Amino acid sequence: MIRNHDPSTIHAPLGHYTHAIEVPRDARLLFVSGQIGIKPDGTLAEGIEGQLRQIWENISAILANADMTLDNIIRVRTFVTRPEHFTVHPRIRSEFLGAHRAAATGVCIGALATPEILCEIEIEAASPA
Repeated sequence: MIRNHDPSTIHAPLGHYTHAIEVPRDARLLFVSGQIGIKPDGTLAEGIEGQLRQIWENISAILANADMTLDNIIRVRTFVTRPEHFTVHPRIRSEFLGAHRAAATGVCIGALATPEILCEIEIEAASPA
């Protein structure tokens, strides 16, 4: 059984995430490479909201291909190129994840592979074996 750990002896998470997730030894794990907002036709989605939505669509498709869902996500790493994107990302993430909480890290970096790419997200997922 996958369990969240948010002990009352430390400050509660500052956003829609959990401090830690415990995965049983026999779980099936999936490690998803960083996804950017590339549409199936090869074009980059427009703006931060468009790119974030496309990233989550791409992640959803990868999970479905592995017979998993967004509820199987145990860790999210988000990289953005502007601090103000952190006001947008939680809203878009919540549209896809709903009440599900994963361990999460958010980092603002100087640049990604090209200046047009505004964000990149990688995830890890787990399901019972």
